[in-house]
Amino acid sequence: MQHAELMAWRKNLRRELLARRQAVPADRLHAWRIAMDRHLQYGFPRLAKGVVAFCWPIRNEYDARFLVRHLREQGATAALPVVVAPKTPLIFREWHPGVELEVGKLDIPYPKAGAELVPNTVLLPVNGFDRQGYRLGYGGGFFDRTLESLRNSKPLVIGVGFELGAIATIQPQPWDIPMDYVVTERGVYQRDAGKLEFLGVPREQRVEPSSPVCYAADIAPGYFREDPESPRH
Repeated sequence: MQHAELMAWRKNLRRELLARRQAVPADRLHAWRIAMDRHLQYGFPRLAKGVVAFCWPIRNEYDARFLVRHLREQGATAALPVVVAPKTPLIFREWHPGVELEVGKLDIPYPKAGAELVPNTVLLPVNGFDRQGYRLGYGGGFFDRTLESLRNSKPLVIGVGFELGAIATIQPQPWDIPMDYVVTERGVYQRDAGKLEFLGVPREQRVEPSSPVCYAADIAPGYFREDPESPRH
């Protein structure tokens, strides 16, 4: 497949996957988010340490903010990506309630100022993910450039998305960088020997957790520094 054909094919696939996700009703998204919070909390206990990068949710993406609140309470530092310039790697700045945000590309908020951080883990939203562990994003290539720039201090990359984004292949190219894990409402996948293997649901979930993840009802309106009456992206 020639480059122009590949880009057109990915664009059409992205449009289809986005439409599929944006058609999911809010109550189902909420249930999926709770399941994914649990998979991440119990499947990756080291998230509670170090710097965890996540993305502000748009277009019915998995909303990592509730999990991040819990991780911060356990001692983690949360960071958001910042676009510095087109076709350059992202940087990451600390986020916590009260940090001043600006709105950037795709209407995604980012910290206006702050020291640059290097994440230990990246919770990376996916529009689609394939059997080899490659991600279909929004087409800007920002995360591929960023992960390439972090090769000497490579973070653990966990793709976060829904089962409806599972596809056979994104037709990976040399610039595409695979994820280490993918977490969906179904459970946890690990990339091994060049392909994704389903690991299942983390075992700790089969007993009553002593410190459950906080849910939407536990968070006061305005905690995320947004208008609670405004529509979601």
